[in-house]
Amino acid sequence: MENNPSLSKNLSWKIGHIIRNYTPLLILLAAIVIFSIIAPNFTTFNNIRLLVRQISFVTISAVGLMFVMVAGGIDLSIGSQIILTNIVLSLMISSTYGLGIDPLIAIPICIAMGTILGMMNGILSNILKVHPLIVTLGTAYIYRGLGYIIAGGRNIDGLPDSFRVYGQGYVGPVPVPIIIMIFVAIVGAYFLHNTNFGSRVYAMGGNQEAAHLVGINIKRMKVIVFAIGGLASGIASVLLLSRVFNGQVTTGAGIEFDALTAALLGGVSFAGGEGTILGLITGVMIIGVLNNGMQLFGLQDFYQNLVKGALLLAAVGYDQYQKSRRAKEMLAIA
Repeated sequence: MENNPSLSKNLSWKIGHIIRNYTPLLILLAAIVIFSIIAPNFTTFNNIRLLVRQISFVTISAVGLMFVMVAGGIDLSIGSQIILTNIVLSLMISSTYGLGIDPLIAIPICIAMGTILGMMNGILSNILKVHPLIVTLGTAYIYRGLGYIIAGGRNIDGLPDSFRVYGQGYVGPVPVPIIIMIFVAIVGAYFLHNTNFGSRVYAMGGNQEAAHLVGINIKRMKVIVFAIGGLASGIASVLLLSRVFNGQVTTGAGIEFDALTAALLGGVSFAGGEGTILGLITGVMIIGVLNNGMQLFGLQDFYQNLVKGALLLAAVGYDQYQKSRRAKEMLAIA
């Protein structure tokens, strides 16, 4: 029987496609099995619920970041946005240091503020015409600095008890942050995968020049996707402040790196144009399982940072490898 080169190439492409799609899930399953063996408490209901609640904050931030990444950008200021907005929100609702505003009024203001901070990243990226990585690295320092200045070197307490429900409350056995996470993920998936807007985001990330030629307003889209990222960070800020119940300049610090690592592990390309919400959630679950499992196993924080740093580098390297492999596969098919 003669070998059919075309059939072999198609088979190779399909195998590669399957590997790309299911590698994150296999990594997640392997991590679950390993920690189930070495940490007996890992699979208990209370720990699983705690794990999912822990990742809810990162997941919400990561959904916003995904819009930016799929469009071909990056936002390193998410954690700093949360630092600034949680300080402002705590000052608004605190009866000790702040204004004592009703949380139902202050929360929308906080989320709107996060959205505006995200928009500023898009606007500055358009004005300065440099890669968003540089722009958001600069704004990260600005937002974080403003948070420190406004906080005045103190933790802000005196928050109303009614505010606890958003980060500490339950609906039946399900924590409120998990419900909000699911809602954000569903809404994000709908807009990204089932609307013309989502198609424009993917087109913009896949080939910006081609997207411009077919009539997509690149500058406007850039501002919108960064605003979505800011909106998500504003929501996460509310939940984190309610969870910690104390305005702190450390709240949210570094969350952008967990979100970025999760996105890359879940198949969101650093170059843009690729990724799914389901893949993103798989990536966040990998980070959450590793964090939770290492804590149960008794590893100290610096070991966890070492593992997460290695994961980020591995995820970036894997993304670059997949891009190179896809390019070769497409040339082979052609």
